[in-house]
Amino acid sequence: MQPSALHVDDWDDGVRVLTLSNPARRNALDDSQVARLDEALASAPGKVRAVLIQGEGGAFCSGYDLNLLAAPTEDRLPDDALMACLARLEALPLPSVALVRGPAFGAGFDLSASCDFRVGAEDALFSMPPARLGIVYSPDGLMRAARLVGVARAKNLFLTGRRLDAKDALAWGLLDECLPAAEAETRALELCRTLAGQAPLAVAGMKETFRLLTRAALSDEERAHLREVRARAFASEDAREGRAAFLEKRTPRFRGQ
Repeated sequence: MQPSALHVDDWDDGVRVLTLSNPARRNALDDSQVARLDEALASAPGKVRAVLIQGEGGAFCSGYDLNLLAAPTEDRLPDDALMACLARLEALPLPSVALVRGPAFGAGFDLSASCDFRVGAEDALFSMPPARLGIVYSPDGLMRAARLVGVARAKNLFLTGRRLDAKDALAWGLLDECLPAAEAETRALELCRTLAGQAPLAVAGMKETFRLLTRAALSDEERAHLREVRARAFASEDAREGRAAFLEKRTPRFRGQ
């Protein structure tokens, strides 16, 4: 099986293209790939003025590797590294664009939501399956979705696990534009070049202002409580059943334990 990879290409016009590559799992993220993505984002400021994130082939990202969503340790949740990486992407002083082709499920959904702009191909497909897996998604990820589509629609997505095609994703606000595949790639690069041509300090300053204006105002105590809620869900029998049912392609039998 071909190992996962992250391809980093820096173009002369200031655009850094990050391509997820894990073809055997439709570009699902694993820990090593998250670490490489985090490193590529951390090293971006400088000559890089805009970042494009895409998946190799016909998928954007099918989620986080389910084998890694095991029970938490005393001081770590299974997706801590992923959430830290997405927080870095969201706070990046550079503008970012997601080119979404095919599935953007789970972590792929949140990865696209962490970008400033989302250009989709007509085969783009969005889904958030944590309720089907018996886990509680991160408050930051829930807030990102709620900012894009509103609280009611975010609940619809996260609590039902429904899938949205590109047309509905555009109508709901998950996509900024939707085009045929070849045109979507051209448009995403064109948008990155436009963004790269703007004044870097102005872009960084306005991005930071938007971030502070729209962040979730949770206290330390509330964040600690939600972390405990998530830890219990990750360690539950339902979470084990959800993962097993997904891998075995059957309907899960949840017991609320």
